[in-house]
Amino acid sequence: MEIDEKIELIKRNTQETITDEELWKLLEEKKHPSVYLGTSVTGRPHIGYFAWVQKLADFLKAGFKVKVLLADIHGALDNTPWELLEKRYKYYEIVIPAMIEAMGGNLEKFGMVKGSDFQLEKKYVLDVLKMSTFASVRDTTKAASDVVKQGDNPKLSGLIYPIMQAVDEEYLDVDIQMGAIDQRKILVFAREYLPLIGYRPRIELMIPFIRGLTQDGKMSSSVKNSKIDLLDDEKTIKDKMKNAYCLEGDPENGVMDFALTVIMTQKVDHGEEFIVERPEKFGGNLAFKTKDELFTSFQSKELHPMDLKNAVAKYVNELLDPIRKKFESAHAKKILEEAYGN
Repeated sequence: MEIDEKIELIKRNTQETITDEELWKLLEEKKHPSVYLGTSVTGRPHIGYFAWVQKLADFLKAGFKVKVLLADIHGALDNTPWELLEKRYKYYEIVIPAMIEAMGGNLEKFGMVKGSDFQLEKKYVLDVLKMSTFASVRDTTKAASDVVKQGDNPKLSGLIYPIMQAVDEEYLDVDIQMGAIDQRKILVFAREYLPLIGYRPRIELMIPFIRGLTQDGKMSSSVKNSKIDLLDDEKTIKDKMKNAYCLEGDPENGVMDFALTVIMTQKVDHGEEFIVERPEKFGGNLAFKTKDELFTSFQSKELHPMDLKNAVAKYVNELLDPIRKKFESAHAKKILEEAYGN
């Protein structure tokens, strides 16, 4: 694969790269660069996570070494109770690989790393302390503001969070860190502060959010219908999708986000069409080969929101089926119960 082809693959479905010039140079100089994404062990993962799973698969196709950091210590810094930390890590240890497999990824090509396996080492801790002598309270507060739950009386742990995430880039020995766009301030913080403790700045790549199913677009654990959990059953998925915010002709919603970012990317990559089933009296089935076709059809009101919702619900149910099966055993059910109480 030529460099321009790799760049096109890496940058599809992304929002920003810091910087494009450095990415091009990296691909010129290294045959197999490395990238990582960190996911903090906090709430239960949902279908929005498939956006970054898919993006990491793109990096694999472009010849990258890929690492996924299951950031348990970061989970504690973001208010996961210490007594639940290991239990929630065990849940993530099952569902994240299951998501990768559900998307057709080869687990042997994904390096899974537990944060506490290296973040408690003496040299790592010293580098965190060293960076803390350079970083101001203002800068760490700003860096963490869109990621860590801070409230009216923020905890010191929230300021440690971005420092550790910056140092992680060095200890994971990667060239690129990937995150959602809400991570931007932390990623910029890492580029600024890593050189101050003697390490090179990394390339930072950001992907857009897949919006939630409610009108405000937020996926909130306190709003049941705002997201689809990885273990939701078929009926629950259909019910949540039926009630999802999705105005006719307006593509700015979470249903379309998932259809365009995840479903259509998968279909295009596999040379398949996205089929939206409709009764003959309403024009019969629609078949889409590209994102543009789907977008245009919905925007022109040819494709009705309920037909789109039904098609997306069917796809999501099929995608989640192998993940749900992972939790049919008594052992997995116990892990879920201990981690989240349900």
